[in-house]
Amino acid sequence: MNNMTSFFFLLSGCMECCLKCLGGIPYPSLIATILLYAGVALFCGCGHEALSGTVTILQNYFEVIRGPGDGLDVFTIIDIIKYVIYGIASAFFVYGILLMVEGFFTSGAIKDLYGDFKITTCGRCVSAWFIMLTYIFMLAWLGVTAFTSLPVFMYFNIWTICQNMTVLEGASLCLDLRQFGVVPIGEEKTVCAGSEKFYKMCESNELDMTFHLFVCALAGAGAAVIAMIHYLMVLSANWAYVKDACKMQKYEDCKSKEEQELHDIHSTRSKERLNAYT
Repeated sequence: MNNMTSFFFLLSGCMECCLKCLGGIPYPSLIATILLYAGVALFCGCGHEALSGTVTILQNYFEVIRGPGDGLDVFTIIDIIKYVIYGIASAFFVYGILLMVEGFFTSGAIKDLYGDFKITTCGRCVSAWFIMLTYIFMLAWLGVTAFTSLPVFMYFNIWTICQNMTVLEGASLCLDLRQFGVVPIGEEKTVCAGSEKFYKMCESNELDMTFHLFVCALAGAGAAVIAMIHYLMVLSANWAYVKDACKMQKYEDCKSKEEQELHDIHSTRSKERLNAYT
């Protein structure tokens, strides 16, 4: 019987501890972090593979070759974008962790307002700094989303032409890379409907896969924008809560100080009366 009682006490203690830990988790920040990681992973992974597929298509079907030396051609630009993708993946992995830590800090500051952990001016400044930084990143992701929509539009046009090859029989429709700024004006890199290269490109897996990878990358960039907006709402609400909690904390400190002063005055008067009586 004693063993059963001890077991139930232990179980209730574990449940209380688990509920306390679960209650301290900043769920809005957690949801935004998961959405941010999912969007960044989708954008970086699919974007990297889509760029590799673009290089294959340019080399195999449009016969675009890498220029000699360190000239800034389309392949060099693609390599630069890949390195930018590596940097984005690393930077936002760290930034998501920092925002989660800030969420835990704000939740702990509000819940332990009257304990040993106090809200400081530095904490409020950090919250305001995160709001400004998240707003800048949201604008940056909006730009990334707009930039990613360009290859989606280009590949959608090519993919639509390939899907309607039977309708285009006899039509002299050509895909010229000079229209998209991929090659200089002086170079003519075209693939016309009805040619063997055109049919091979349409029947290959590279075109279909690259198009859908760019669509997934666009969806990932959109998810990152939504995560940034979610973070802005969470950070703004946390900053307002912390600001109100600071005012309440100052009010409680002043109230305690006044009560202590009144108690000291009352004690002093009591002693003076006692001394006068004696």
